Amino acid sequence: MSTSYLAVLRTPGAARLIPAALLGRLSYGTVPLSLLLATADTTGSYARAGWLMAAFSAVSVLLFPFRAGLVDRYGPRRALSPMAVGYAAALLALTAATWRPGTPYGALLLLATAAGVLAPPLGPVTRAQWSLLATDPELRRRAYSLDTVAEELLYVTGPLLAGLLATTARPALGILLSAALALTGTLALAAVATPVPATATGAAPPPRSGTRRLLDRARQPLSAAAGAGAGLAAFSLLAAVFAARHGRPADVAWIEAALAAGSATGGLVLGATDWRAPAATRLTVLTAALTTALALAALAPTLPALAAVAALTGLTVAPTLTTAYLLTDELATPTERTRAGAWVNTSFNAGSSTATALTGTLLTHLPLPTCLLLAATPPLAALALRRR
Repeated sequence: MSTSYLAVLRTPGAARLIPAALLGRLSYGTVPLSLLLATADTTGSYARAGWLMAAFSAVSVLLFPFRAGLVDRYGPRRALSPMAVGYAAALLALTAATWRPGTPYGALLLLATAAGVLAPPLGPVTRAQWSLLATDPELRRRAYSLDTVAEELLYVTGPLLAGLLATTARPALGILLSAALALTGTLALAAVATPVPATATGAAPPPRSGTRRLLDRARQPLSAAAGAGAGLAAFSLLAAVFAARHGRPADVAWIEAALAAGSATGGLVLGATDWRAPAATRLTVLTAALTTALALAALAPTLPALAAVAALTGLTVAPTLTTAYLLTDELATPTERTRAGAWVNTSFNAGSSTATALTGTLLTHLPLPTCLLLAATPPLAALALRRR
C-alpha cells in the first residue's frame, strides 16, 4: 500500500500541488464553526447565526459550478487569484464585524453572502490538476483516493482548530485564520497550477446546452453523490437523536469518529487495490454497499452497535465519492473537468441539505428505527437511476 501512494507523492508537480491545496482547503474546515460561533457571540442568537450560515452555504453551493466554470474558461491562475482576494477580504470584514457585539445583523448577512459568492472551488481545481499530473489511470485513482481522504481529515481538523481558538481566545480569530489560510493556499495553488490543455482563454462561456449534456453524461456519478450525501446527512442527524434517547448525547462524537475512521480506511484501501472493473461498475457496487450498510443501522440496539455500523458505513464513503469523481472526470472533456468536479460537490451538498430538512420532519411522524432504515433509500434511488 505504501509503495502505491509513494508513487503519487513522487509524481512530478505533486510536491508543489499538495501543500498548496491542503493549506487552502483547511480554511473550509475552520470557517463554518468559526463563523457560527462568532455570529452567535455578536448577535446573542444561535437562531440568527444559523440563518446566516444557511445563507453562506446555500450561495456557496449554488454558485460552485459557475465559479469552477470560470476556472475552466480562464485557467486557474487568472480565475483563482481574484476569488482568493475577494473571499479573504469578505472574511476579514466579517472578522472585524464580529470582533465585538453590536454589528447590525443585516451587515453580517450581507458579508456572509459575499463570502459565499467568492469562495474558490479548491477541491475541483485540485482534482483537475491531478488529472493532468497523473496520466496513468491507476496512478490517478490512487491520487484521487488520497485526495478524498485528506479532504475528509481536513474537515475533522478544521473544527478542532476553530473550537480551540473559540475557547482560548475569541471565535472571530477563527474567521481571521480562515481568511489567511484561504488567501495563502489559493494564491499558492494558482501559482503552481498547470493550465488545462485546449483551454481557450477568454473564449465564450459554454452554452447551457453544453452544461445539460455534461449533466446527462454524468448522471450516474452525480446521482450517486447526491444519494450518498442524503443518506449520510440523515444518518448523522439520526445518530444524534439515537445517542440522546440513550441518555448519552455526547457519545454521538464517537459515532461520527467511527464513520470518519472507516471512510479514511476505505479510501486508502480503494486507492491501493487494483480494480479490473470499469469505474461505472465499481460505483454501482460501492453504492449498493453504502445502501446496505446504512440499512443495517435500523437494527442497532445500542450505541456501540451503531458505532460499529458507522465504521462499516464509512468504509464505503470515501471510495464512493472518489469513484464518482473519477467517473465524472472520465466523462468530461478536458475543458470542463473543473466544472464537472464541482457538480459532484454540488450534488453531494444538495442531497445532504435536502435530507437534513426532510429527516427532521420524518422524526415527528415515524419511529427512529424506521427513519434509520429510510436513510438508505437515497443511495438506493441512485442505483435505480443507474439501471434506467
